Amino acid sequence: MPDPAFTKAPLRIDGATLRLVRLPLVTPFTIATGTMTEKVFPLLTLRADGLEGYAEGVMDPLPDYLEETVSGAMDLLEKVLLPQVLGKSFAHPESLARQMAPWRANHMAKATVEMAFWDLWAKSLGLPLQTVLGGEGEAVDVGVSLGIGPIAGTLDRVAAHLQQGYRRIKLKVKPGHDIALLRAVRHDFPDAPLTVDANCCYTLADTDLIRRMDDFALDYIEQPLAWDDIHDHATLQSRIRTPICLDECIRTVEHARKALQTDAARVVNIKVGRSGGHAEARRIHDLCEAFQVPVWCGGMLESGIGRAHNIHLSTLPNFTKPGDTSSASRYFTRDIVCEKLETEAGRMPVPRGPGIGVTLDLDYLATATLSSQDFRA
Repeated sequence: MPDPAFTKAPLRIDGATLRLVRLPLVTPFTIATGTMTEKVFPLLTLRADGLEGYAEGVMDPLPDYLEETVSGAMDLLEKVLLPQVLGKSFAHPESLARQMAPWRANHMAKATVEMAFWDLWAKSLGLPLQTVLGGEGEAVDVGVSLGIGPIAGTLDRVAAHLQQGYRRIKLKVKPGHDIALLRAVRHDFPDAPLTVDANCCYTLADTDLIRRMDDFALDYIEQPLAWDDIHDHATLQSRIRTPICLDECIRTVEHARKALQTDAARVVNIKVGRSGGHAEARRIHDLCEAFQVPVWCGGMLESGIGRAHNIHLSTLPNFTKPGDTSSASRYFTRDIVCEKLETEAGRMPVPRGPGIGVTLDLDYLATATLSSQDFRA
């Protein structure tokens, strides 16, 4: 429910700009499902009362993470979701989210609109997003996610990131690139806080192999089984000691409830874009807190807009494990925001100022924009 401390006159959305943006990655990023060399994403601006709110979509060009795609989301945003909110007034982001509730799933597309309105609404109150979400603190703990590559090179990358102060090393794994990698990393870094992320590439038939990961003192194993199968994760958890962390499986608070009640997840990765926006992400956070299950904030190689949203969300109290909000310069030679989102000794400062606290670098954004469409109420 909306906090009565943050009530104000409804905001009327009188305009929007929907861009398709392309940012090349500094280095290719390889996981079990493939390799990314660039980040292509929708970037949305909502306008009201002379203010602007920003958000980006986190879906991929092809449905290799979840079902949504960039082209499908752009079409849904242009033809359905933006026409639903343009010219209408909303007193709180929760009421805007209800406007889009009749449309099933498409959580990432709906999150793009909802998150932009959270930024807009917080700016209208003159408050940082973390304040209206219920978070606090000046910085959050940060981990790093290392893509699949040769073991020798991975050892060098682990060493470099530990020296930079990152609070957790996450290794991407897949069948054939798992046990030998873990053995080498643990040999060289016996005390490093270590996790692995399988991106759904194992099955219950691999239980014996996954059980061998218990020997490497992992904080958790992230999403080892299918993206939509909570039941099999509960079965696997009963067979291994290492906690399972769910990512792709948790898209709503109902998914979280079923996972927690069946012991399918002892840690949860909350991605605000995957969850339909901040309101649902906060509900998942609160439910996990009630179950005494820790959460952390995952990333989708976001630009500074999505990264800033993630940082603010990570200030909620049950985000007790380091998230994926590492330095933007690890991914992009230049970001589309003016502010530098860089870690300091393994912690990411929370952007200051109203809303998400970052502003668009419009000159550079123009060079990175593949298409742009304006909407008026």
